[in-house]
Amino acid sequence: MLRIWQWPGAAHGKGRASDLRRGSGWANQPTPRRLALGAELLRTGAVSADDIVSALAHQGREAGRLPEVLRARGLVVERDLLDVEARNWGIRVIDLAATLPDPRLIDAVGAADCLRYDLVPWRQVGGVTVVALSRPEMFRQLRPMLEARLGPVSAGLASERAIVAAIHACRGPRLAQAAENRVSAAESCRGWPKISRAPRILTGIVAGLSLALAAPVGFGLAVVAFALVSLALIVGLKFAATLAALIPPAVEIGPAPDGIPPIVSIIVALYREGDIVGRLVRRLARLDYPEELLDVILAVEADDHVTRNALATAELPRWMRVVVVPEGKVKTKPRALNHALYYAKGAIIGVYDAEDAPDPDQLRQVVARFHRSGPEVACLQGVLDYYNPRTNWLSRCFTIEYAGWFRLILPGIARLGLVVPLGGTTLFFRREVLESLGGWDAHNVTEDADLGIRLARHGYRTELIATVTEEEANCRALPWVKQRSRWIKGYMMTWAVHMRAPGLLWRQLGPRAFLGFQVMFLGTIAQFLLAPLLLSFMVVPFGIAHPLFDVLPSPAVWTMAGIFILSEIANLMIGMIGTSRTRHGLSLWWVPTMKLYFPLASLAAYKALVELATKPFFWDKTTHGLFDHVPEKS
Repeated sequence: MLRIWQWPGAAHGKGRASDLRRGSGWANQPTPRRLALGAELLRTGAVSADDIVSALAHQGREAGRLPEVLRARGLVVERDLLDVEARNWGIRVIDLAATLPDPRLIDAVGAADCLRYDLVPWRQVGGVTVVALSRPEMFRQLRPMLEARLGPVSAGLASERAIVAAIHACRGPRLAQAAENRVSAAESCRGWPKISRAPRILTGIVAGLSLALAAPVGFGLAVVAFALVSLALIVGLKFAATLAALIPPAVEIGPAPDGIPPIVSIIVALYREGDIVGRLVRRLARLDYPEELLDVILAVEADDHVTRNALATAELPRWMRVVVVPEGKVKTKPRALNHALYYAKGAIIGVYDAEDAPDPDQLRQVVARFHRSGPEVACLQGVLDYYNPRTNWLSRCFTIEYAGWFRLILPGIARLGLVVPLGGTTLFFRREVLESLGGWDAHNVTEDADLGIRLARHGYRTELIATVTEEEANCRALPWVKQRSRWIKGYMMTWAVHMRAPGLLWRQLGPRAFLGFQVMFLGTIAQFLLAPLLLSFMVVPFGIAHPLFDVLPSPAVWTMAGIFILSEIANLMIGMIGTSRTRHGLSLWWVPTMKLYFPLASLAAYKALVELATKPFFWDKTTHGLFDHVPEKS
């Protein structure tokens, strides 16, 4: 790193108090010199006149500080910029790579606050703590907070990357450990026991099996009744959500965004994604947002040498950086997101997956929507679609399923005022709200749906925004089952965690949203687990005897038939309308084949049930980058 104006004795953390009094370069208060930064850069030849004009134009229109514009657009060498800034402010450049900060000083300020304000307390010199800042003009504003925690302070200068690297080197493991426990214990599943350590659960299982053996017919009828009631409620919710989504939305009225747009931080959690890094960079580079206001963080696990090696050889743009997540007790996407959140600079936090290809104007739409919305709108969920819908039958079904979910069901649920279970990508949050809730539950394998519930519990709303991100459809049977089992396991966890105190949940959500939560989560879990039982009645029209059908009264049989018919109508309607709203042009004749697609989820549900009892926090990784190009239409 840089060794400009290295202070004698700095390598040993020592210095003379008289240096501070004589003004040798460690300023108690940075004082700008006569020349403006742009003029000084021109005078020294660090940038050209054309580059300064271009940067100033962007600064006036989009950014708040000239150095960020110059860095983001690659118009200046970092060393030259630090040199000029140090002279202008009358302070010195600190070589954080040569001499790491004192970790105790970082603890005094707090590693998270150091990252938030782009500073790091470096060394104590004669009773004064030297603080390295990347933005020396912030020293006056931050000084009261720093002196309250450190005592007398003086300013030095270092690049933002050097500050982040130093904090990560000193306190990265502590931050990673804290990322596992950011969510309050009452709303986290981290205390989830294995079945061998849960005597009440074992007792319940034994009691259920005993009842089934003692009265198999009665037990079977009770299970069938529960399955039919949950199916009827889900069908009713589907119809209601679809009708709500089909009502034309009100025209959005609000002032147009003015002034300087906010910094948007995008977090992409990577794990074993060595083959997709290049494509990810190309796709995110298509985003139409000022480079100096775009902060993309690639969060990669410390032991993921495949991805780290790929990133080390990739030519990452200046607005994209890598954050290594130290090892911890669990290895999940939400833990990586929580760790990366400490390093994010933006007022808006977005989440993408490794294989995502967002619409180019997506961030501008998000910023404008947040600007028009009230503070209660804490999250925006974009539309997910696929760029390989024609790979095979499974990819077609996956595309049809998502078309109905993101274009009808989720928008309808939001309009009905119900809890929105979030998708795992194309999510955007107001940073202050996300941090107030503790970010993501690092132990929940469907951290997105869980976060949607917590947002609603604390009085915030999620809205759908009509911008599309395309990703890769999982179109192989075994990986599909593994991915779906993780989602179902997370649904089971999420329902159990938030039902620890049903009365509190009722008061926080209100009666309607509470009941909607039961239908969406408990009803969905029940349908996945009990679908084989309901499907078993399909053998009756073929003259095959069914032990439970023979004891059902006639009204129950007709009720069952009616629910089955309405369920099929709802699925066909949602599939066809949703598919017709995509740009793929898939034939609607594929929609009826979904009848063969959904039973696969039952296999996933039983796998999820086993994992819930044996390895609840296991993250069954989905492989990406196998089908990158859309095949020709057929």
